[in-house]
Amino acid sequence: MENKKSQWSSHISFIIATVGSAVGLGNIWRFPYIMGKNGGAVFLVTYLLIIAFICIVPLCCELGLGKLYKKDTVSTFKQINPKFEPAGWLCIITVILIPCFYFVVGGWILNYIWIFLTNNLPSNFAQYFSAFSSQTIMPCLLTILFLLLTAYFPYKGVNGGIEKANNIMMPLFFVMLVVLSIFALTLSGAKEGLNFMFHPDFTLFNKNMILTALGQALFTLSIGMGTILTYGSYMKEDTNILKSGYTLIICDTIIALLAGIMIFPIVFSFNVEPSAGATLAFITMPQMFAKLPFSTITGFIFFVLLFFASITSGISMMEAAICTFITNFKFSRKKSALMTSLLIALISIPASLSFGILSDFHIFNKTIFDFLDYLTSNLLLPFNTLFLCIMCGWCIGDFCKKIFKNGFSAMTFNILLKFIIPIVLIFVLISSL
Repeated sequence: MENKKSQWSSHISFIIATVGSAVGLGNIWRFPYIMGKNGGAVFLVTYLLIIAFICIVPLCCELGLGKLYKKDTVSTFKQINPKFEPAGWLCIITVILIPCFYFVVGGWILNYIWIFLTNNLPSNFAQYFSAFSSQTIMPCLLTILFLLLTAYFPYKGVNGGIEKANNIMMPLFFVMLVVLSIFALTLSGAKEGLNFMFHPDFTLFNKNMILTALGQALFTLSIGMGTILTYGSYMKEDTNILKSGYTLIICDTIIALLAGIMIFPIVFSFNVEPSAGATLAFITMPQMFAKLPFSTITGFIFFVLLFFASITSGISMMEAAICTFITNFKFSRKKSALMTSLLIALISIPASLSFGILSDFHIFNKTIFDFLDYLTSNLLLPFNTLFLCIMCGWCIGDFCKKIFKNGFSAMTFNILLKFIIPIVLIFVLISSL
């Protein structure tokens, strides 16, 4: 099997690729506006506590399963117990459905890169975005283009494609993020933006904030879709699971914080509400970039930044599905990449059209795009993570002892895995329903 033969060339390549999987639009696009809508610093405190003490457990479970079994998600679940095979396939369904709306946003990013590169900026970004996203042809073509760009790297293999892509894109991504963050700190609203981020008002705390923070953490860390398990299956035997898990969480959190430092000073410099919502990246930020010095350069860097974030996480999602098709259907990597691309294309086109000619078509009172987002983020990811924790905690003998060298860590994680985390995730699922 190909995923048995493949292995990261070094530990640093594994960390970079896994960070690339976790760091995506969830950090740069989603995190700042969710933080803005939920009280700023108090949400940040809640998020940091959840990601450090709750999400580390299922994250280590996926890494541990990958390291122990060296197989794709479905084969791993099946080996643990043949009855668990459907749950493995549910993870793969999830990892195929997420790109179906995620890559639509990727297409928008490509369009914005082009208009900033050519300095062909509209006078009103709100009208422009509404008119562009509701078109029939161009957004679909750009969605497919983004899909093809993403599929190219897993098509080329683990070392020749995925590893090379992450080793180039992630350092560039980080440099761009730091440059834009430093630039933002020179603006008049920097102090106010930093106060919003780092001075919590605990009177704003509520239980919905916990649910939102947990959902954001699961989404941004790629937990519950098999991507981390797949990347974990390429790990070397001497890799420390707990150290790798916390390294990933620290890198992911630093990038999310830098995204906030980049965005909130700009937001406060122009007296824009920090709760501007999902339109922050495609309407509010471009409108403000147009008023800044070097507007075309800063806007171009921002959207290239978004492109790198989205494509590296997109690569990991496609790889999880491709790896599964290789193993379970005995397809070649090229055929598996083609099959995965075709499945995503068939669903992503209606998702793109849900902003235009299919805008009146609703599933449970949601457009196709919004339904896919809600189904995966609010239901499938928490459910898959819940099943993962129950399976690892109750169905694999001494699982924590197998993946942790330290006895205290194994005991602590075992308690969290068996009792605490499942209760939290059941509460999240009930609230979502």
